[in-house]
Amino acid sequence: MRPLAHPKPRKDPHAPRAPQSLASLVAPLEALAQEAGNLALTHFSIANRASVEEKGHLDLVTRADREVEALLRRRLQQLCPDDAIYGEEGTSVAGTSGRTWVLDPIDGTFNFVRGGADWAVSIGLYEADRPAFGVIHAPVRRTTLSGGGAVPAHLNGAPLPALTPPIPGRGSIGVGFHPQMATEARLDILRCLWDDMGVTIRCSGSSSMSIVDVARGETDAYVALGDATWDVMAALPILRSPGGTDTIDWSRTRLTDRLRFACGRVQTTQRILDLARI
Repeated sequence: MRPLAHPKPRKDPHAPRAPQSLASLVAPLEALAQEAGNLALTHFSIANRASVEEKGHLDLVTRADREVEALLRRRLQQLCPDDAIYGEEGTSVAGTSGRTWVLDPIDGTFNFVRGGADWAVSIGLYEADRPAFGVIHAPVRRTTLSGGGAVPAHLNGAPLPALTPPIPGRGSIGVGFHPQMATEARLDILRCLWDDMGVTIRCSGSSSMSIVDVARGETDAYVALGDATWDVMAALPILRSPGGTDTIDWSRTRLTDRLRFACGRVQTTQRILDLARI
């Protein structure tokens, strides 16, 4: 007599699924960022006449910001249905996977409204209480970057080369100051960079693009007072891939916090930390 066969346990349809590997998400997320960038471009030529609202002094939002974020939300819910989503323009979708996609639909809205090139779609992954992966697409620059963690950073499909030590006498550092930050705090940073470090200063008006400039080796570091987490969630993992670093203690940082930090080449970032107490 044959022993009775034991039935296979049925899968619980409500049990959480294992998150998709980041490597498998690179191509669809790059395509999504580019789709979102194309949508933003449909507004770009008329941005200075389009619906523009003020969230605060020199802090703008447009219809394009909201439409792009809505597109990103819809596509991410299809692509990663178990993941949470958090966006600058109000998106808040709960998830069960432990992952949160953090969106800045147009990072550099002020530039966008004024017709400048330095703005980008930013899609960042927050996992294990820190930025883990990111995709950035700058439509006017025709630039797409992705990477973070186990996924090496790429720029338009080519690997980002490792960052080299800064060259004395050629220092360049980007800055980003939220309009609500105290003037004296901003001046303290500028005095440090000019007088103590003797570097030139860039201000692009987009946190993502400023950090991209560091990752590409065009500047040595970026210093920010008042950035939001959505400003940097995609860019920081990309920067870490070629050897960059940042000063944010993510174990003490909430997604809703405003940030005071430096990031960039290790040597330059450490010097900023020592001199400016970022």
